[in-house]
Amino acid sequence: MKVLRTLLDRVEPHFKKGGRLEALHALYDASDTFLYTPASTTQASTHVRDGLDQKRMMMVVVIALGPAIAMALYNTGYQAHLVVEDGGRLLSTWQTSAYLWTGLPVSSGSVVGCLVHGALYFLPVTLVTYATGGLFEVLFAAVRKHEVNEGFLVTGILIPLTLPATVPLWQVALGTAFGVVIGKEIFGGTGMNFLNPALVARAFLFFAYPAQLSGQIWVAAVPADGRSGATWLASLAEGTGHLPGLTWWDAFVGLIPGSMGETSALAALIGAGLLLLTRIGSWQTMLGVVLGTAATAYGLNALGSSTNPMMNVPFHWHAVLGGWAFGLVFMATDPVSSAFTATGKHVYGFLIGVLCVLIRVVNPAYPEGMMLAILFMNMFAPLIDHAVIAANTRRRDARHARTQA
Repeated sequence: MKVLRTLLDRVEPHFKKGGRLEALHALYDASDTFLYTPASTTQASTHVRDGLDQKRMMMVVVIALGPAIAMALYNTGYQAHLVVEDGGRLLSTWQTSAYLWTGLPVSSGSVVGCLVHGALYFLPVTLVTYATGGLFEVLFAAVRKHEVNEGFLVTGILIPLTLPATVPLWQVALGTAFGVVIGKEIFGGTGMNFLNPALVARAFLFFAYPAQLSGQIWVAAVPADGRSGATWLASLAEGTGHLPGLTWWDAFVGLIPGSMGETSALAALIGAGLLLLTRIGSWQTMLGVVLGTAATAYGLNALGSSTNPMMNVPFHWHAVLGGWAFGLVFMATDPVSSAFTATGKHVYGFLIGVLCVLIRVVNPAYPEGMMLAILFMNMFAPLIDHAVIAANTRRRDARHARTQA
């Protein structure tokens, strides 16, 4: 590491003002601060010092995403192997061809095989995401003469986790560019955006290319809709209230088809534990989402419907299907795009839960409502905080008036 430090110090003058590579200073600074603690420190007493800077916070979130990443690798390979065992066939992709070349068994019981096969789908999407997002981060930092922010460290891993395994890589690049530029950079960069960039990227791809984003990941021997997440959500209330061949535990663990990192509620809960322990994730927001989802689901269950089976889906099924758990832990709690006040976080989370269920139930064309619910509430988070602060100000004014009287 000393050799690397010496090399960086040697080339640093070329990237400073007046150097030949001054225009690329943002790229040098990003590499230097990622590898080493910045040399600049605050001296004046007016600065607030905290051991948790943005880089450390982002790293904690990435660590919290570890279980979801591991499940994304395993479940993607598991679903691919399961289809083969059921007598179906995999889509003709280079990833599957590369896996067959390794000679590992095509079996859902092979843990190593599932991880390797899943990695062949997940890693290229992740690499394209970081390459595209990193390019625009550096470009905007260079134009503005700012430092490259660490915000994309988390966004770059959230985007692949919200996408299906066979999404075309060119769409990944296009969606990432849209999410970074339109969702964040045009507002001033990290900390200035009011929408979650990862969700902006996901929403853009869903509405621009719905066939690839909501279509079938695998071609099975059974009818295609038999493995559709949308059909599963709509089928919960049929028969005994359980999905064919699927138990609640399967859905909770995440052994179901879907976006690579969103299927496992268990993985999301493990990540939630770390975020709550480190106080990076807001328990108020998480609690609000749970209460809003439960209240709306049970309310619709009480009304019932003979024509809309989604009205009868109970809360415990809403919580394990789709991106509900992943959105609850990693999207709704985004400190930039969510509410800031304590009371506002409760309201913000509660309304996300309400909207998620309403979108799933009322809109049959889009039964997965977590993404739209969070994006919609991102727009209203500042208004919620304003209302809370205004109410607190009125109470203090009234209390002060009584004291003076």
